[in-house]
Amino acid sequence: MSKRSVQGFIRYLLVVLAALALSACATKHPPLEDVSLEGSPDYIIGPGDNVNIFVWRQPELSMSVPVRPDGKITTPLIEDVPAANKTPTQLARDMEEVLSVYVRDPVVTVIVTGFSGPYDQQIRVVGQAANPQAIPFNENMTVLDVMIAVGGLTEFAAGNRASIVRHANGETRQFNVRLNDLLNQGDIEANAPVLPGDILIIPESWF
Repeated sequence: MSKRSVQGFIRYLLVVLAALALSACATKHPPLEDVSLEGSPDYIIGPGDNVNIFVWRQPELSMSVPVRPDGKITTPLIEDVPAANKTPTQLARDMEEVLSVYVRDPVVTVIVTGFSGPYDQQIRVVGQAANPQAIPFNENMTVLDVMIAVGGLTEFAAGNRASIVRHANGETRQFNVRLNDLLNQGDIEANAPVLPGDILIIPESWF
């Protein structure tokens, strides 16, 4: 066999192996767009959030405060109340219980104005994104929203081999997402909802 034939055979073999590998990767995980969602999750307060505390008929007790890195807040008459990992409604009921020692029948409303959420509820993007980072989850967020937030893909990204790792119902599952088709081909069917705590992994292209 001539040198040219050997080189041609090697190139052919590499193409076949690459095709097989890509095919295996594409079918390794179910596509995310086939996964149905069951309702919208309630927002969970996290460190770095800002919360407005409104106590009915008690303006001196109403104020806006940040959630500290330890997950707690401090307001007049209430010190070090745990706020992280609670919904706004849960925090309001907890504050009513504490304030009832000082105020008769307190009515508290909690409004979140700055959003970060708990770390395990943020969307984390790793790998070949232009700006890998953790971003806050927003209701009705999709893969496209996540990619806009991280600045898209790098030139070395294997977008159609990307996957999302999701923890739900006590188990961890992994789903394929077709980022190249979505971002480069405009295939809107490749867009899909994301959930709090999703991890988007974008591998590097082999070639």
